[in-house]
Amino acid sequence: MSITTERVSTGTAPAVPARPRRKLNWNLVLRVVLLMIAAILTLGPVMWTLSTSLRSPSESFKLPPSFFPWNPDFTSYTQVFKQLDIVLLVLNSALVTGLIAVGQMITAAMAGYAFANLKFRGRGALFSIVLATMMVPMQVTIVPVFMLIRGMGLSDTLLALILPAIPTAFGTFLMRQYFLGLPADLAEAASIDGATPWRTFRSVYAPLAVPGMAIVGILAFNFHWNEFFRPLIMTISEQNFTLPLGLVSLQGNLGTGSISVVLAGVVLSMIPALVVFIFGQRALQDGLTAGSGK
Repeated sequence: MSITTERVSTGTAPAVPARPRRKLNWNLVLRVVLLMIAAILTLGPVMWTLSTSLRSPSESFKLPPSFFPWNPDFTSYTQVFKQLDIVLLVLNSALVTGLIAVGQMITAAMAGYAFANLKFRGRGALFSIVLATMMVPMQVTIVPVFMLIRGMGLSDTLLALILPAIPTAFGTFLMRQYFLGLPADLAEAASIDGATPWRTFRSVYAPLAVPGMAIVGILAFNFHWNEFFRPLIMTISEQNFTLPLGLVSLQGNLGTGSISVVLAGVVLSMIPALVVFIFGQRALQDGLTAGSGK
């Protein structure tokens, strides 16, 4: 009690020990810098596209260029709807990419389960052939595929874009690796209960493989939504054009169109893919991290 009274009377406070200075984590700084550089390189072209689409045609090639449109002009977006039947193009692209994504999810899951859990003669050799097709460029196979489509009477139709794209070697490989990470005891327990291989796949493994199938579907949608080469070869009529083919007409004869209108169409074409990614982000994340705890 006397010590407390003495401190109060003299007006001195107890000394507070100095906190040790924290050392700068250079590894964290390096990671942040690298992530910022990667973000700038990734988002820079997208932001420039959005910025240019909000300028008038006369300001598109202004020097020095201005990254931010201080006076945004939305007339380029209205010109897109005037020059294109944007609703038809979006419906065609949505139908094509949606059916391709669903088809790849189903076929990749079935093929991946067969290569992972079913034992049959030549399984390894057949899987090697499937993987080898991933090294063949699309430009090499487009001619025989076009001849097959024409022989089936499906040329210049949306089915000409859907059917050849449903089989997927990458999706088969991805789903095979996913099924290999699932417990094999489930198949043994199902067989003891008298379940057939198809019943085992449909009732036991398919529900567990939904995250992996979601990855296949999202990647297929994003790839085929922006696909240009196959629709250019397979379709002739404008009513069967997909969105990337329709955007080409915005360039005009010999590229005389407005760059602002073209980039406005590009921005509009990115919205559906962005919406699919936002709603499928959780499923994509779950599928990518599903095997980390096994």
